[in-house]
Amino acid sequence: MNALSPLLFAHLLIAAAAAAIDAYPTIPSVGDCSVSDGGEKLRPVRREVYDGGRIFDISHRITSDMPSWKSDDGLGQFVRLSGSMKNGSLANNSEMKLPAHTGTHVDAPGHVFDHYFDAGFDVDTLDLAVLNGPALLVDVPREKNLTAEVMESLHIPKGVRRVLFRTLNTDRRLMYKKEFDTSYVGFMKDGAKWLVENTDIKLVGIDYLSVAAFDDLIPSHLVFLESREIILVEGLKLEDVPAGVYTVHCLPLRLFGAEGSPIRCILIK
Repeated sequence: MNALSPLLFAHLLIAAAAAAIDAYPTIPSVGDCSVSDGGEKLRPVRREVYDGGRIFDISHRITSDMPSWKSDDGLGQFVRLSGSMKNGSLANNSEMKLPAHTGTHVDAPGHVFDHYFDAGFDVDTLDLAVLNGPALLVDVPREKNLTAEVMESLHIPKGVRRVLFRTLNTDRRLMYKKEFDTSYVGFMKDGAKWLVENTDIKLVGIDYLSVAAFDDLIPSHLVFLESREIILVEGLKLEDVPAGVYTVHCLPLRLFGAEGSPIRCILIK
């Protein structure tokens, strides 16, 4: 192979630097946590939208202050630096400990059916063909749980297999409040039953820690998960995303034996 000319090499360096900047952009809501490196300010970059508005990250950033199920104090510390270069380690190495149903996450059938749990229906068995593909983001009537009446009023066409439901939870920014809130909007049993019996939906997404309303918590989950055909994605970040049709990509961790897993979900126009 011929050696690179100095001019071409310079162009490649400039392109690589630009790509690095694009890969790690900043968002205004995150404080300045930059450090100095030989006089150069290093600033980590975070964002919610990528590629000029084409890709939306609809997963919540996992933080110690995010809500956790039935907790008044939020998730709390979930990661620690077990090996630190400042203390002589060759590299920085973190350890994390958190509930499987933390933040944006997925439920497997073993979550509410013990015989499915014993049989091994964990998150590693979930169908990636269901978790990835065309999806509809819809706004549901505010101030209401998702009942059969509400579901019927949405007029979701047959053939739609993935629906993300944006509710009052997003308006109230419940996923940004540390204290768990039992008044969140979710599916009632009759709404779950109507969806199962009258639509082709196989992926149900919602914008708080449970797809089921607190007052119908287990009954709604049982309706959804009994057939092992429907996958529940909970705790989605749906603010500032226009309603409409997208391609959704959701990938849970392959946690053998676990009935839930944090999940990274994105929408692509």
